[in-house]
Amino acid sequence: MHLPESESINTGKLKAVFNNTTASYKFYWFLSIIDCIEQQKTTISKHELFARMIANAWYTVNYFKISFGIHDKLHDTICFLAKHENIELNESKEKIVDQLIKSKSKETKRALFHFDANVPHKFLSPWLGTGSKKSMYAQSQIDNELAPYALFKNELILNEPWFKYITKNIGLIKDFCFWNLTLFLQSRNPSVPDIPNKLNRPESRGSLKKHKTKFWDIVIDAGDVSNQCIYTDKIIHKGDYAIEHFIPFNFLAHDLMWNLIPADQYFNSSKGAKLPPLDVYFDKFYALQKHAVEIVKQKQPKNKFLQDYLTLFPELTLNKERYRDHLEPLITIANNNGFEKMDIT
Repeated sequence: MHLPESESINTGKLKAVFNNTTASYKFYWFLSIIDCIEQQKTTISKHELFARMIANAWYTVNYFKISFGIHDKLHDTICFLAKHENIELNESKEKIVDQLIKSKSKETKRALFHFDANVPHKFLSPWLGTGSKKSMYAQSQIDNELAPYALFKNELILNEPWFKYITKNIGLIKDFCFWNLTLFLQSRNPSVPDIPNKLNRPESRGSLKKHKTKFWDIVIDAGDVSNQCIYTDKIIHKGDYAIEHFIPFNFLAHDLMWNLIPADQYFNSSKGAKLPPLDVYFDKFYALQKHAVEIVKQKQPKNKFLQDYLTLFPELTLNKERYRDHLEPLITIANNNGFEKMDIT
C-alpha cells in the first residue's frame, strides 16, 4: 500500500517503521498518535498514548480474541486492566481511555508505562537509528524536523511538517497502518477468518430482520424439521424466535446463512459467544440447513440468501461430511483462541 508523497518529509522512513516487527506495539502506538492528531493535539502525554494503545486493541482482544503472539505483552496488559479496573468488555474506546488516564491505581499506571521502556523511541528508529534510549531522546529534540516527533520524559511534541502531512492525509495514513497491522495479525492467526473486520469495534451489528423474513420464515411456514429449536427442542413459531449464529459472530464476523439457524430466543441470549459441541448438535444443525435450502430452492429459486451457500456447495447440494469438515476446524481454532464451549447439562 502506497503513502501520499510529500516535498517536506521523507515518507519512505514511515514505510519502514513496520518492517520486521515482532510485536503489535508500533501499530497501536501510531494509531494512538493519529487519534490525537484528529483532535488537533500537537503536544501529547505518554499517559494518554499508552491508554489509547490499550483502547485501540481492546475489542480485538476481548471481543474477537485475536492472538498477538506469545511475546506480545499488550494482550496480557489488556486482560489485566479489564479485570483490575473493572471495565466492561464492550465499553467504548473513549470511555476506556478516560478511565485509564484518571485511574489512581499504581498498578494501572505501572501496566501502562511498561510500554515506555522501548516503544516511543524505537518507533523513531528509521529516522534516528538504533542508539540508546537516552541518545535517541536527545537526538529527537534537535531542531531538524527529521522525525515525526520530539520525545520528552512525559510527553512528545509533534514536528510541524509531520503534523500537517498526517492531518492532510489522515484517512490514507490510518488505512496504511491498519493494512500493516492486518498483515501482522494474519501471520499470527493464519486460520482465523476476516482479520480486517476485527480491528475495530463495530458501531452496531447488522440487522438480521431480512434473514428472518426473507428466508427462515419461508422455511418455518413449510413445517417439518424447521419447527424445532436444535438446542431446546422447543417448537419455533414465526415471529417468535431468534436468529442464532451457530459459530459465534465474534469469531466469524459475518452473517452468512450457512452459519445461521432459528432458535429459541431465551436460549440464544444465554448461549452468547460460546461454541456448540458438534457431537451433540451437528446432526440437527445439518438436517435443518439441508431442509431449509431444499425448501427455499423449491419456493424461491432466485432467493439471494441461497448465494451464501455457494462457496461451500457450488451446486447448492448440501453434503453432510463436507459441511462438518468445514465447521470442525473453525470451532477448534475458535476454542484455541479463547472462545469457550457450551456447557451440556
